[in-house]
Amino acid sequence: MSKVWFITGCSKGLGRALSEELLAKTNSLVVATARDVSTLNTLKKEYGDRVLTLMLDVKNSDHIKAAVDEALQKFSRIDVLVNNAGYGLGGAVEECSMQSILNVFDVNVFGLMEMTKAVLPIMRSQNYGHIFNISSIAGLVASAGVGIYNSTKYAVEGLSEALSMEVKTFGINVTIIEPGPFRTDFLGDSLEVAPALSAYGDTAAAQARNYRHQSHNKQNGDPVKAAQIIIQLAAQENPPLRMPLGNVAMDKIYLKMESLKEELTKFEETSRSADYC
Repeated sequence: MSKVWFITGCSKGLGRALSEELLAKTNSLVVATARDVSTLNTLKKEYGDRVLTLMLDVKNSDHIKAAVDEALQKFSRIDVLVNNAGYGLGGAVEECSMQSILNVFDVNVFGLMEMTKAVLPIMRSQNYGHIFNISSIAGLVASAGVGIYNSTKYAVEGLSEALSMEVKTFGINVTIIEPGPFRTDFLGDSLEVAPALSAYGDTAAAQARNYRHQSHNKQNGDPVKAAQIIIQLAAQENPPLRMPLGNVAMDKIYLKMESLKEELTKFEETSRSADYC
């Protein structure tokens, strides 16, 4: 039986690559969503009834409900949810306005939460499902100059880890995808950059601004390969909770593990002394 995939943020990047790989190389049915549904016209034209293209802004509760209802009306079920919609916010914490902070949390965290809550009752009734939450290596390893973005992805990590424990009994798997730098539009139109403060001109936070210009469209990560890995994971009976993608992601994780172990060991006696004797 063909799986039904519901994917947010399909206009470009990983969401687009995943939609195209599923439709071109599997017998899956795809609900492809984007804020501008016209960006999905080529998918509809090429794949016809195998794809349902919908306008969806994950900040809008009515959009979420309507999209899920239309997906069920068209395909009767949702087997795989991919929470891919999101964007970046660059700048030191002090440089980012509260409105920009609220906006990025609305999409990266609260939109993901509401989308998940809308689909979970369907998956529970099926006794089957797989939720992929697209996080980032930035959800495990923080960097100066993207602290707010880090905080959204750290939230996705914690939510997903707890969710996986809550829904396993219903036959639902949760996998966190943690890409390193991938050659998508993330450093282009998908990144909001806060106005610079001169006080941060010679700091590590400012270096993140230079990274954007130096690395855009030069990242090593291949979105098509990432999409293929996600498709493989969805076919596994016991998929991993976390799946880092790319050499940069793996290297950063190992470095953090070493640093964390060193710090824990150094202050272990102090940490353990906090209990009642």
